[in-house]
Amino acid sequence: MIKPLIQKIIVAVNGSDQSIRAAMYSILFAKQFNCTVKAVYVVDTAALKQLTMTKFFVKDESKKYEENLIKDGNKYLEYITTLAKEKGIKIETQLRRGTPWSEILRAGEEFGADTIFLGGRVHDSSQLSYTHDIASATNIEILANAKCNVLVVRQKEIEKLFKIG
Repeated sequence: MIKPLIQKIIVAVNGSDQSIRAAMYSILFAKQFNCTVKAVYVVDTAALKQLTMTKFFVKDESKKYEENLIKDGNKYLEYITTLAKEKGIKIETQLRRGTPWSEILRAGEEFGADTIFLGGRVHDSSQLSYTHDIASATNIEILANAKCNVLVVRQKEIEKLFKIG
């Protein structure tokens, strides 16, 4: 008999609707398949450093902005913990600092994750070109560099399923 294919999940949380849906999906998945989940929020200190070096921020502004990002990260991780408790799932959380994609991958390796769950945007098929934002660029780097499986959650109706699940 083979072991379950997915046992340890890392879910990347950045506060976007997509990442919250990915967290909900990971919680429901963990409930259904008895997996361990760790939610990770990364404060993008690499971007803050770049903004300071290009004089977009002065050092004091950068420090204050970082403090606000840390508060936001903790708030999102607390919210994910509350969602998990609602479903009877114990979830680990971690706030990290650095480049988001590399920190998510590092967290996954440290946790021994076999799958990373990411939030993905649902693209309008009528659009001729796709727009990319920082979150999707992060997802692309994770997809390109992950040593484990990556699941991109695009299910918009996950909130409905979460309420009944």
